[in-house]
Amino acid sequence: MALYEPFPNYIWNLSVSIAMESGGQIGEIVDMCQPIIAAAANGGDAGTPAFMKQWAGYGDKLIELAAEDEARGRAFSASNKLERAALYLLVAERMQGHGAPGRKETYAKALAAFEKSTALGKINRERVEVPLATGTMPALYTRAPGSGPHPVVVYCNGLDSCKELLYWSRLPEALARRGVSTLCVDQPGSGEALRLQGLPVDPHSESWASKAVDWLEQQPDVDPARIGMTGISLGGHFAPRAVAYEPRFASGAVWGANHNWREVQDKRMAREGENPVPHYWAHVMWAFGATDMDDFLAKSTNMNLNGHMDRIKVPFLVTHGAHDRQISVAYADDLYDQLINAPRREKVIFTEREGGVEHVGADNMSYGRDCIADWFAETLGGQIA
Repeated sequence: MALYEPFPNYIWNLSVSIAMESGGQIGEIVDMCQPIIAAAANGGDAGTPAFMKQWAGYGDKLIELAAEDEARGRAFSASNKLERAALYLLVAERMQGHGAPGRKETYAKALAAFEKSTALGKINRERVEVPLATGTMPALYTRAPGSGPHPVVVYCNGLDSCKELLYWSRLPEALARRGVSTLCVDQPGSGEALRLQGLPVDPHSESWASKAVDWLEQQPDVDPARIGMTGISLGGHFAPRAVAYEPRFASGAVWGANHNWREVQDKRMAREGENPVPHYWAHVMWAFGATDMDDFLAKSTNMNLNGHMDRIKVPFLVTHGAHDRQISVAYADDLYDQLINAPRREKVIFTEREGGVEHVGADNMSYGRDCIADWFAETLGGQIA
């Protein structure tokens, strides 16, 4: 198994795979990629305005086509097109440098398309806001069917994802099928929290994860004794730390074991491993609210889970792709080995036999999705059949 690779660099191909795994149509993706193949020839950073023009332009076309459906009363068809419009716009926005022309407007258009799609399609997701000490944490709440009370999983972003991409990973759908609700969060440093509120990364993830638990405990359809947490990519650092320091979490899992993220930055400065987005160092400084590289390195210096994982005393699942080009699979071993007080721990490394070998299963998310959904169904009292 491998990424679909129409471009001559990893970062652009990763974005294509994200779109494919998030509900994009292959014909549309080919149409967007073919005219800009040459623009990717000079590396991940160069040519990103061309990427924006092509992908955002296709998003605009889908919005127009959705309006035609809506005018004919075909709300579900309109919703389907708006879903893809929002996806292509968010992928285009994600590829731009901080402050790039059109980035803010593209993000706003994507959110509007996503919101309208939710309403027209009667999709099982509600935008909510979790109060924080400063500002709020925007989130998408997907409810398990039935009156409940249900178990629920807090699902957090990586460095460069957003709650919409979390939803499109289809983990909320897989969990709902198993009787488990999901709260996809734009935690500080990601999504709306970063772009619209200017809230930077808080490495002490328990500070905002605890606020999610506070909010969930007030929901009548939630069983407060059955709340779990997971995260994708850098969320594979935030989730274990939150579970270690927030005792109300009853289970945990990671989709990618980002055990020592500070060490990853040292490796990236030495050009070891791939970056997730173009203009990487500008992005991390923006996400962390750093004034320069020294400030960023100081703010991230303690992002290392060594010495913390013995605090986890609930079931915990570690998943990782065998050929992750961003985060070494050895970090999965580190995390698993340090879960010495977890009453149940499992480690799943996805190999060529099944797929999902790339970073957070960018080549095939189905195996990680089902594995994590089954884990929470088993450990939080859902159902797997």
